[in-house]
Amino acid sequence: MTCVIVDYDSGNLHSALKSFQRMAAETGAGEVVVSSDPETVAGAERVVLPGVGAFADCRAGLMARPGLYEAVAEAAIARARPFLGICVGMQLMAERGLEHGETPGFGWMAGEVVPIRPGDPALKVPHMGWNALEIDREHPLLAGIASGDHAYFVHSYHFRAADPGLVAAHTDHGGPVTAAVARDNLFGTQFHPEKSQKTGLRLIANFLAWRP
Repeated sequence: MTCVIVDYDSGNLHSALKSFQRMAAETGAGEVVVSSDPETVAGAERVVLPGVGAFADCRAGLMARPGLYEAVAEAAIARARPFLGICVGMQLMAERGLEHGETPGFGWMAGEVVPIRPGDPALKVPHMGWNALEIDREHPLLAGIASGDHAYFVHSYHFRAADPGLVAAHTDHGGPVTAAVARDNLFGTQFHPEKSQKTGLRLIANFLAWRP
């Protein structure tokens, strides 16, 4: 089994690779590599799309590499391989992002990426640090993770799903903020599993074993 973390110059690749390789070694899940090669990505058995920065910049960075988006879509959509989007990599699955104007997303999940607007003016944006998860529905990637478990967030925008059933988990930051979305073989986390210690490592192990 090969899990590919997509390299398009937008992601915390070093710590992500270390975390995924650690859990692959512990679970016997096979090889984890970082790659920007479209053929490698398209043929992967699992694909991870990280993302750090602005929505439009991440999309542009991916599209600037010839054939790379098409390879991601080939694996995740045409071949229905397990796909994990992290932070902006999750947001890109939406229909559009509203950060610094309107930017089209992949359109894989109905919804849009909107600014976080806490109901409590004392709460700061960006939403940064550890927050408790609230599990909205059971999912194989959330096995062993319970409401109240903490994960690490760094973001100013979040996924507003058109269908509440897409939301697998949320957190609270002056109101509900989407923490995870899921549909079929697609899963996304707004938080960073590679920085979320026990909670994140459990999710990574679950992803490496997931057979949707």
